[in-house]
Parts: sequence; C-alpha cells; structure tokens
Amino acid sequence: MSDPTARGSGSPIISPELTSLDTNLGSSKDDVIRALAARLTAAGRADNADGLVEAALAREAQSATGLPGGIAIPHCRSAAVTSASLGFARLDPKVDFGAPDGPADLVFLIAAPEGAGAEHMKLLSSLARALVRPAFVTSLREASTPDEVVRLVDEVLNPAPATPAPATPAPAPVSVGKHVAEAATPEPAEPRHIVAVTACPTGIAHTYMAADSLVAAGERAGVTVHVETQGSSGSTALAPSVIASAAAVIFATDVGVKGRERFAGKPVVASGVKRAINEPDKMLAEALRAADNPAAAVVDGAAAAADDDTGTVGFGTHLRQVLLTGVSYMIPFVAAGGLLIALGFLLGGYEISGPAQDIVLNNSLTNLPDGGLATYLGAVLFQIGSLAFSFLVPALAGYIAFAIADRPGIAPGFTAGAVAVFVGAGFIGGLVGGLIAGVVALYIGRIAVPQWLRGLMPVVIIPLFATLVVGALMFLVLGRPLAAITSGLTDWLNGLSGSSAIFLGIILGLMMCFDLGGPVNKAAYAFAVAGLNVDDPASLRIMAAVMAAGMVPPLAMALASTVLRPKLFSEAERENGKAAWLLGSAFISEGAIPFAAADPFRVIPSMMAGGAVTGGLIMAFNVTLSAPHGGIFVAFAIGGIGWFIVSLAAGTVVAALAVVAAKQFIRSGPTDAELDPETVPAAA
Repeated sequence: MSDPTARGSGSPIISPELTSLDTNLGSSKDDVIRALAARLTAAGRADNADGLVEAALAREAQSATGLPGGIAIPHCRSAAVTSASLGFARLDPKVDFGAPDGPADLVFLIAAPEGAGAEHMKLLSSLARALVRPAFVTSLREASTPDEVVRLVDEVLNPAPATPAPATPAPAPVSVGKHVAEAATPEPAEPRHIVAVTACPTGIAHTYMAADSLVAAGERAGVTVHVETQGSSGSTALAPSVIASAAAVIFATDVGVKGRERFAGKPVVASGVKRAINEPDKMLAEALRAADNPAAAVVDGAAAAADDDTGTVGFGTHLRQVLLTGVSYMIPFVAAGGLLIALGFLLGGYEISGPAQDIVLNNSLTNLPDGGLATYLGAVLFQIGSLAFSFLVPALAGYIAFAIADRPGIAPGFTAGAVAVFVGAGFIGGLVGGLIAGVVALYIGRIAVPQWLRGLMPVVIIPLFATLVVGALMFLVLGRPLAAITSGLTDWLNGLSGSSAIFLGIILGLMMCFDLGGPVNKAAYAFAVAGLNVDDPASLRIMAAVMAAGMVPPLAMALASTVLRPKLFSEAERENGKAAWLLGSAFISEGAIPFAAADPFRVIPSMMAGGAVTGGLIMAFNVTLSAPHGGIFVAFAIGGIGWFIVSLAAGTVVAALAVVAAKQFIRSGPTDAELDPETVPAAA
C-alpha cells in the first residue's frame, strides 16, 4: 500500500486511507466537506484543514456541486493542499449538495494545489468525466472495500493501453472536440455539427463533465458536437474552419468565454455550466432549433454565473453583467484620456484647457506659442487626452449594446452614446441609450430571414435599423428628459456643502470598499469619472473621494499583515501584503481581494469602515483630483495633497486596526498562521 503521507507528484491521488464506505459524516454538506478535508490533512495531503475547507466552501458558494444521480463533487484549488488528492465517501444517510433530484450518497472531495500542474489537472478532470458514465457510478455503489474503490478510480485515471486491433480498416474518427487527450481531426465533409465551449470557475470538474455530457447528447441525437474546454488542464482552441461550418454554438460557462468574438454571427444557446450536465439533450435541441431559426437562439449576453441550479441567467444578473461589460470597456478610455489631461495640466498649467485646441492647430515644434515648449506640449497632451476622454460615454453605450447583442450592437450603441453627449444627457443618457440599442439590435437579429439574407444581417441590416431606431428615440423622445435629469444631478452635486458633502463622501467610500473591483465598486468609480470636469469643483472632490477610498483596502491589508500583526495572517497573505503596498499606492483596489476572499466577513466590513472615514474626510477638507486614476503617482493632479494624505492615512489606519481586532476577537475558525508550528505555543 502506498504511503498516504507522501507528497509531491509521486503521491497516489487516492488511497484507502482517503476512502470510507457507508459512513455518517454529518447532516450538511459543510459537515461532509470538513470531515473529508480533515482526512486529507491527516494523511499529509494538506497542511491546514481549515484552509482547505474555506476554499471548498467558497467554491460551493459560487454554485452547488451536487449532480443528478446522487453524486457530489465539492472541489477547489488551495494553497493549503500539498498534493493533488481525492477524498471519497459513500454516505449513509445521504446529504444534500444542491442537486436538482435530491441528496447525494457518493461524494468526491477533489483538492488541487494552488499551482497544480497540467498532469494533475488532467487526472482530476478524467475522474469528473467518468462520473457521467452510469457504469462507473454503479461500480462505486457496489464496491465492498476501500481498496476496490481505489482500484476503480485508478482504472479511470490510468486506463490500460488499448490492444491493437486486427488489420481490419477502422472507420474514420469523429471529432468530439479537444477536451479529450487526443482529439481526432474533423471530417471536412461533415454536413452538420455543433460547437460548444464549457468553463467553470475552478476549471477542475464541471468544465469536463459538461463537455462529455454534450458530446454524449450529440451521439444520442446523431449530431457531432465539438467541445472546447476552457479548464485548468489546458485548452486547445477549436479550429476556425470547425467554427465557421458549425450550425450553432453552445456556451455552457460560469465565467467569461475566452475568444468569444470567434463565434460572432452564429446562433447561440448559452447558460451556466451545470445546465449542460443536467440537461444536455435539451440544450442540444435548443441549439438545433436555433440553427434552423436564429430567432430561437437563447442568448444570455455575457454567459456568466448562473442564478439557479438550472443554469439559466436571471434578469438582475444579466443586467449587472451587461452594465459591467460597458464599464470595463470604458475604463481604458478614462485612464488613458484622464491621465493625459493631467499630464497636460502638469506641463501647461490648469489654464491650458481653454486655448489648447487653438495652440495645437496653429503652432508646432518650430513655431512655439507664448510659454514655450512646455506650453505647447501641455496643449498637445491635453488635446489628445480630451479626445480620448470624449469616447467615454459612446464606449460605455457601445459596449453595453455589445454585451446584449454581440457585434451587431456596437454601431447603434456608439451612436446612442454620441447622441447622449450631443443632447447633454451624459452618462445617464449613455446607459439608457446603450441598453435600448442592444435590445433593438438583439430583436432585429432574431427576425427570421431567408438564408441568402443572413450574411447581411450582422454587418448591414441590424446596425442600420438599430441605429435608426435608437437615434430617433434619443433625439425625439428621451434626449431632453435625460438631459434635464443630468443637469439636475450636476446642480445638486455643485450645491452640496458641509454635512451633505461629507455624507456623500462616506457613501462613496463604502461603495468603493464593498466588493473591491466588483459591481458596486465600479458603479461608484463610473459615477465619478463620468462627471469629471476640470471646471466643476464638485466633480473633482467626488473623484478625489473615490480614488482615495479605493486605495484604502490594499494599503490597510498591507499595514495589518506586514507591520501590525503579521502572525494573524498566513505566509501567503503576508507575501500578498508586501505587494499590496504598491498596488494600493497605485489605486488598484483588487490588491485586497486575496484577503477578502479568504476571510470576507472580517475583512470587508473593516475595509468599508476605513473607506467611509477616508471618503468623508476628503469631502470635509475639499480635496480635489483632476486625474481619474494613478493613485499617489498623480500627486501633481491633486488639489490639497497634504489633506489627501492625511485622509488616506486615517482611513488606512482605521481599516487596519479594525481587521486586526476582528481577527483577534471574532472567531471564524483558525487561520493558517494560527496552525503554524512557529506561531502556536508548544503543549506543556
């Protein structure tokens, strides 16, 4: 028998010590995961059971890991895992893991190291594929000893080489995609096939199970399904010729599809990854209907996290995905344009905003304006930045429409944004116009047209009529009301002073620290940059509050984990803390995400407290900021740099002390550091 405490790539991925049959591990999935994690830790497969449990439960929070047929596959990647391992239990009684048909009696805890190699990930994905085969599942239920379970799993993970066949000519292979070890070359004369992409957050199990389920459904229906698995064991992209000749596309993903633009123009059926496991035949039927009639396509826009166990995406989730897509594409215009404007101010002074256009058009390096080279370069930088910044609202609207209707929505979306700017509707007009443009383009694209006309739909017909509809609506109906709302909001912000302004700063600080780069954070940031105007002091104070508050979380976690109480944090967190000093200084809030993901209930409230302090102080001290990004590195663009630093330092200290106190006095299980031999007192 192999040594269950062995580490490294030579360790068997499962052993009898990690297997139990007909056992009671508790009444909830948390109990089962904790019991299996403790078993892996005792066998030397993990150095911290709580770290492993935390990672597995975090994965459970993203979507349930229960599968039809009484199976559950909780899984994770974690720094606490030292060797890729499987813990198995045949439960009695069964425990609910969120499967649509009831509780599970067969549970595999799949644990992979943080930096698991491709070979380990292939082994784990091979097990996931085997669990969609009824014969293998039946064998697990009939096994009488742990050794028999280990043998069954080993046969799946390390199949015996196939015996060479006699000299009888073999039929031509049929490709089922690159999710198998050796993908066959597709037949060029294949009359009809479907392409699919599967992906789940960790890329260990559901990705490959969904792929095999879709392939099996295709075999039952007599349709070839080519699958591209975007998982942890590597991904080989589908050949462009296979995509081009596909009748339709299936996206079964809980994360964004890599290279989604490759499938533009194809009818799409999209859902969460679990639906491809639970309802593969139904998804395939939907894809075939969409191939015959594109109006029947089921498009969810971003194909991201599922709202329920069926994998369908709810309206609220879809709307959030759409808006975040627009904001994420808008930010590069903001960062580039805003920083160039700030550099223009650095060289030419704030007064350069008035004569910049005239200087650029009427002067050159050989014909410098009054003020010399610095003034000329300042005007050039300001003008380039202004032009880039002017795309803010059109880019927001264009990519909101893109998230709804794919590429045909871009032109009407950009036009809607440009009209919003033209009529004075600004950021709000861009949001509304982008949504309308996307919906109009989507529904025009669903109109059934003759085959000869389909090729013109995405490049001519949809952009033409969607642009006409949204442009007319914006000019004739919505433009003036939206402009009035924008004007009223601007006047209200300019009128804020005293306690009202401080309260706004507190709210913005709370939003910036709530989800660290997520929807709420981005909403606050988009609100600030959309109204940024060097001639509007209120907008400059809002920008300062947003950026300063966004710098607090990484700086606070760096302070807490490297200076105040390092022993409260794991070694990995202490290393992250060193990097967070620079990330926080550069206004990259995501530097605090590793800490928040590992301990959200103690970290996030602490960060919000610090962000509220900083946001409120920025507004109280009337600090201004004319650059939308850059952190302390754009100090030249900060009005009242001394008070900016005071406000930032105050919030950072409050957040750091709060998180240290929370970790010290509010227990949620021992941390990695608390289990380190160097930090735990020796027993008497």
